[in-house]
Amino acid sequence: MKTGDIVIHPIGVIHSPYKKREDIPCQGYKYKTEGTVELFPDYLQGLKDVDGFSHLILVYYFHEAKQAKLIAKPFLDDQPKGIFAIRGPSRPNHIGITVVKLLNIEGNHLHVANIDCLDGTPLLDIKPYVPQFDHKEGAAIGWLEGKVKSYQTE
Repeated sequence: MKTGDIVIHPIGVIHSPYKKREDIPCQGYKYKTEGTVELFPDYLQGLKDVDGFSHLILVYYFHEAKQAKLIAKPFLDDQPKGIFAIRGPSRPNHIGITVVKLLNIEGNHLHVANIDCLDGTPLLDIKPYVPQFDHKEGAAIGWLEGKVKSYQTE
């Protein structure tokens, strides 16, 4: 099936204290780390009603990923896994997601906690986190069973 070219333009940029890839915590393990999501002015209207949500899902581009791999070693295991079974950056389209806590909004800047992105990461989209939609009771976590520490992300 040929779908043609897909063109995606950043809608903003994510600012964080992480200047090097190796400093980034996995999935917000350093959950109090704060950052700023700078939305480009053309998209400011899209923030209407966002302030009522405590958490947001950021969709972003792994701009520092150098290659795509179908097999890669995750940080929680020594055995290589299929790229679709891990959350690493070396994906075919270098797309990432993260859930952040919204602290406040000032104009086109969203101040957030639980940030786990490299400073300067291109932002592709923002979606509200809705526990009733995004949390699935009884979800299986595959090879991560017994490897994921319990941690609080507020």
